[in-house]
Amino acid sequence: MQVFKFGGASVNSLDRIQRVASILSGHRGQPLAVVVSAMGKTTNALERVAESFFHGAQGEARERFGEIKRQHLDVYNALMPGEGGQEALVDLFTEVEWLLHDRPVRSYDYYYDQIVCIGELLSTTIMHHYLAHCGIPNTWLDVRDILRTDAGFRDANVDLDYAAREVSHRVRPLLDRGGMVLIQGFIGATAENESTTLGREGSDYTAAIFANLLDASSLTIWKDVEGVMNADPKRFPDARIIRELNYTEVIEMAYYGAQVIHPKTIKPLQNKHIPMHVRCFLDPSLRGTLIHDQAVRNLPPIIVLKQDQVLLHLRSKDFSFAGGNVLKDLYTLLESLHIQPNLVQNGAITIQLCVDDKGERTERLAETVAETFDVTVEKGLTLLTIRHFDNTLLATLTEGHTRLLQQQTPQTVQVLLRESYIVP
Repeated sequence: MQVFKFGGASVNSLDRIQRVASILSGHRGQPLAVVVSAMGKTTNALERVAESFFHGAQGEARERFGEIKRQHLDVYNALMPGEGGQEALVDLFTEVEWLLHDRPVRSYDYYYDQIVCIGELLSTTIMHHYLAHCGIPNTWLDVRDILRTDAGFRDANVDLDYAAREVSHRVRPLLDRGGMVLIQGFIGATAENESTTLGREGSDYTAAIFANLLDASSLTIWKDVEGVMNADPKRFPDARIIRELNYTEVIEMAYYGAQVIHPKTIKPLQNKHIPMHVRCFLDPSLRGTLIHDQAVRNLPPIIVLKQDQVLLHLRSKDFSFAGGNVLKDLYTLLESLHIQPNLVQNGAITIQLCVDDKGERTERLAETVAETFDVTVEKGLTLLTIRHFDNTLLATLTEGHTRLLQQQTPQTVQVLLRESYIVP
């Protein structure tokens, strides 16, 4: 039994949806769980709907959502002209439309999840009908019935015990009969049936959970690149493919912000020694990258850039030491806001804290710590991380940029830069 995951790039056009169907047709009659993301830039478009709604522009939100509806109906009708069956999409549209006629009374993160989750439901519904149209039997499942989460909206935690029971009850019998099941990535639901999301790029994590609970022989992540690269080829033209990696290296890359695999993806796989393949859906004949639990040596430098960083300069108001309970309280606050610190440096009475710009949550962080510290905030920064670095490469990549913070171990260096980063 295998698990396949197809990201948004793989379903962002008619041609690419047809390519996915072609890949899946080669596995007809085999037990296969298929996890699919929202189409193309749909998540970004739905985020704009959520922002308009939350800030009181309900008419604008409905207009934005109307465009998303039209796009999905156009794709459906182009793939299966004259077939009908759009009622399943219309039912999903209604989930969001009833909300957009209301007014926000809860947090932005709550509304974000109720609106954004629809992207995966729409894409899998279209894919389900198109596969059936192509003679590829499959069963569509609403993953919100399987992945129960807490109420940590936008970064929810999955109840794995509950998921294991539901997978055994709902999914495994279908696969045992050689069936194909189609599942949404990225989303779940609370016990009160409120939709949640697992963090951006969380579809990888969804696929890893199912691979673990189904004791899959492998997980394959299908992307629009040949495999895992040592840098973003859009920023670094000399980036090269890495044919083999181990779990440790990949989780380090993900932790530092590489847009390759969701940070939570590796643990479910490593716990059961399930290998992962990263392959190109544009050319399935390519070898791609194999990720496993064996040692891999002689890796090239791995370069990760994270933009939209915020640096909070914290200085004690009363000259109290910035350690002990002060740091404990700071980390408790970060956890409550679902903010992951990317860099932390502290002196006797100061703390430098670098985090992703999370908008409202970052503002709440700054407001809360201002009760204890004098706070200065710098935005629009770039965090450069190099694994397996050398000083020559570090100097080249930071030339002409102001270094605000730097942390270094024998294998990894991180530098926070003030200017928007342009490749030298």
